[in-house]
Amino acid sequence: MLVTAVLTSLVALVATPPSEAREQPPSADCPNRTLPPSPVDTSEKPPPGESSPTPLPVPETPAGGPRMAECGLVLPPGSPEPPENITAAAWLVQDLDTGDVLAAKDPHARHRPASLIKTLLAIVALEELRPDSVVVATKEDANQECTCVGIVEGGKYRVDELVNALLMRSGNDVAHVLATALGGVDVAVEKMNQLAEWLGAADTRAATPSGLDGPGMMTSAYDMSLVFRHAMQQPEYAKAVGTREIRFPGGPGEPDFPVYNDNPLWNTYEGFIGGKTGFTDDARHTYAGAAERDGKRLAVVLLRAEQKPVRVAEQAAALLDYGFALAASGSKAVGTVASSPLDSPEDEPAEEDLASAGVANAGRDDSFGTMGWIVTLLVTLVVLAGLLVAHRKGLLRRPD
Repeated sequence: MLVTAVLTSLVALVATPPSEAREQPPSADCPNRTLPPSPVDTSEKPPPGESSPTPLPVPETPAGGPRMAECGLVLPPGSPEPPENITAAAWLVQDLDTGDVLAAKDPHARHRPASLIKTLLAIVALEELRPDSVVVATKEDANQECTCVGIVEGGKYRVDELVNALLMRSGNDVAHVLATALGGVDVAVEKMNQLAEWLGAADTRAATPSGLDGPGMMTSAYDMSLVFRHAMQQPEYAKAVGTREIRFPGGPGEPDFPVYNDNPLWNTYEGFIGGKTGFTDDARHTYAGAAERDGKRLAVVLLRAEQKPVRVAEQAAALLDYGFALAASGSKAVGTVASSPLDSPEDEPAEEDLASAGVANAGRDDSFGTMGWIVTLLVTLVVLAGLLVAHRKGLLRRPD
């Protein structure tokens, strides 16, 4: 009976998670938890005969930890208020190396990404296309709704040149060329969404390769932070967003011309290492950027921001300053940005990150792990119980 009771208790211990590890579902009161704000034009109207995609399901457990499900400001206890004049409906500041979320606002609210979605396209292109492969542009590639770099029908472009121009100048014509090279717009968008799903970006759905609004397009500040962190771990992406100027091929018979990085923080923010801008009428202004100071790299994402009373790039700079101040003060992280498939052993979350995400301590200092010892104890008790039963049977069978 004692053995049975011990076994029952241990099984219950293994099967029942600690109370502090249980996470509550997101509040239904949070604005835009399911869908972005209503569009202001017809850009998201589906083609005739087609219906709009159903909203992505809202996970019961918020990615990044319990506090990432909060609405409004998500700040460490006792921290100062964020800078004034931040117009973004949602934003997030993270440590780019550890994934610690230093502060955020409505991180899982769903908004439109605009050209930030080009980061997914760039990663797919870098993974699937040879950088020295040459792509010949079509008339459709050249006739995209601009912002455009200057793709010309019949022009020949290397993939690495296209990726640079995509991220530096945010060319919609370049996005279409890369999508064509990946098998067409529909195929490229599907690959982008597969990558988002693989990373665990459950709020994100690409509808176009360029970020122009389309039916079902959505993301969140958390998801774009997740995608941006993953991208900055790819050397080719980090190099591209960190490039200030390239020479880009002209059309047939035309000379090369300069393409400049359009991120305004290059000339104004100390330690800036790159980022991405975006805008559509429905998305409003979006921004991702990163900077390094004293060996610490921080990144910020803003969604649905406005250029007044201060420009969005200046708002990003103020939030980066705020993040560096929080990091210097040793404030506790409010969550963690970590993709579902860890990119490498070095990217494995620290114990404090796991705790903030509601994951029980895995016993990292003990290579065998807490669960391993529990299983061993269970097996040992079962063996002992078997021996005890066998011993008793032996006594009953022993002759007088």
